[in-house]
Amino acid sequence: MSPVLVADGSGVSLQAGLPLSIFDPVYIGIDEFGDPVTLQLIYRNLLAGGLMDTGKSAIINLAVAHAALSLDCKLALFDGKQVEMGQWRPCAEVFVGPDIVHAISVLRRLQIMMDNRYSYLVACGRRKIKRTDVFVPYLIAIDEIAYFTTVAGDKKQQEDFSKLLRDLVARGRAVGIITVAATQRPSHDIIPTSLRDLFSWRFAGRCTTDSSSDVILGFGWEKKGWSATALSVDNPGSGLLIAENGSPRLVKTAYLDDRTCAAIAAYAANMRATASTHDHRTQRPVLVAA
Repeated sequence: MSPVLVADGSGVSLQAGLPLSIFDPVYIGIDEFGDPVTLQLIYRNLLAGGLMDTGKSAIINLAVAHAALSLDCKLALFDGKQVEMGQWRPCAEVFVGPDIVHAISVLRRLQIMMDNRYSYLVACGRRKIKRTDVFVPYLIAIDEIAYFTTVAGDKKQQEDFSKLLRDLVARGRAVGIITVAATQRPSHDIIPTSLRDLFSWRFAGRCTTDSSSDVILGFGWEKKGWSATALSVDNPGSGLLIAENGSPRLVKTAYLDDRTCAAIAAYAANMRATASTHDHRTQRPVLVAA
């Protein structure tokens, strides 16, 4: 049984249950027929783009919430504004605010970890990690790519951040490094084609131009009748979701308000605080060093 949200007159709470798993599908909303939509994030990456209040932050928050409730996943959060993912800070191994030097340092550490994991897989004669491995997947969540690639620091630091991120997105999947990222400015200088195509899942919220929509979904979809410019301003959270080698699908993301996020984050943080004394796969107590 997984944790269940319970709402009453005094607020939102969670009924206790077994942790989720990052190897399980992540619920993100419904499609145009009302059917549930889930994403398989393990061995995948997710890119979301679009204007404000178009669902991109909602889908990132849903991925982070699922990861926070999964004891077999650790979180590295990047948020230049600090408030979009600030509530998840107690659940994260590391939280990066408006500090490009810290951001680059964390990405380099993750890159070293990625290389060490590949060395382990080579030694084991394997190509990717499994649910039963002793090390767990990492979810890298970046609320606004453009802040770290065009605003913070100098050009050299921005280029360093971009190169490190591209490497992690390109090579990290097989060793359990999942990247979910969002941007309000879906343009070629922010999301070049070579980076976009590394994201297996892409979500386009409402955009102002067809070219911005194509930056997220892929070149040519506007000519085939799929453009995020056609999404209604009166339907927040609606967007076009596409998987690699797939076709766009109209979906409406679920929404976690501040109170709900706070309740989930508090539950997840408490669950993680006691995880060092339990095996999250069996829920049995384990010995820890004093």
